[in-house]
Amino acid sequence: MSASQHCLGDFPLACGHTLPAAQLSYLKIGEPNAQRSNLILVPTSYGARPEDLAWLAGPVLNPERWCIVIAGIFGNGASSSPSHGAMGLAEQGWVVSHRDNVAAQRRLLAEVFGVERLPLIYGWSMGAQQAYQWAVDHPEAVERICCVCGTARTSPHNRLFLLSLRQALTADRHWNGSGFNATPEQGLLTYALIYASWAASQPFFRSLAELVEDHVEQHWLPHYQRHDPRDLIAMLDTWLAHDVAAGGDLAASLGRITARTAVVAGSHDLYFPLDDLAADADTIPGAELHVIPSELGHRAGNPHSSPAEQRQLSRIVETLLQQPSHV
Repeated sequence: MSASQHCLGDFPLACGHTLPAAQLSYLKIGEPNAQRSNLILVPTSYGARPEDLAWLAGPVLNPERWCIVIAGIFGNGASSSPSHGAMGLAEQGWVVSHRDNVAAQRRLLAEVFGVERLPLIYGWSMGAQQAYQWAVDHPEAVERICCVCGTARTSPHNRLFLLSLRQALTADRHWNGSGFNATPEQGLLTYALIYASWAASQPFFRSLAELVEDHVEQHWLPHYQRHDPRDLIAMLDTWLAHDVAAGGDLAASLGRITARTAVVAGSHDLYFPLDDLAADADTIPGAELHVIPSELGHRAGNPHSSPAEQRQLSRIVETLLQQPSHV
């Protein structure tokens, strides 16, 4: 199963730059019905490519009933990214916003699938951020959103975590101010250590039989080594800039959401703690807050190898889809 590419042509970004010959990667699982009313959009999370989230088809989303379209964000190395040579970093004024990702996804759905209204947007982490952005900016196009382990605005504490990741890469001796003269091996190792320390929970790391250093090098570092480090930075900058209210009144922006909303927190998520998700849910009309008890931490929202969490997510999605589309 491999992703396809949709050509967007020269694509203007909110930061003022234009992506020449922009490409959006996507994966389709299942088939649209005759009315084109069964398409579920899954925006990708940080570092993920569409194939990485294909596991959702079956355990969480039913591909026999739904046409599942997984759309890759700009910067992930599959869609247009700095590694492709035509996109810079924040040092040159390039910052992709989620409004840019949503605009590209809207074109994909209209131009490839002939769809302008979605029964559900399902997103984890940065995918949840995009689901919120859709619901705030295009309420007429979104019937339901399921936002798993993600918030509507990047919190100050979350921002601190992201800045530490960026610093781990740009402090490497191979950073030249706009890219890298060679692979930043030490920077990537430091980056992986920071990322892993927050992605899983304290109980998870206590349960390991191996040293945490070995665990990170074997199970985390390879995931980031597959990326061009400039792409990792570009996605961090999108995350850092995330704010559905664009610096305005967040409560007012979330209060305009008409989509039926499920907000899903992980009990041990250190990136997006329960209090932050509960605050978003309290502001969205009719939103329901769910908590997944899990020692996987943030990864409880992406449990590709954990059936218990998969079953919980499946029940939440099925309940959401059975409810009226709007509050």
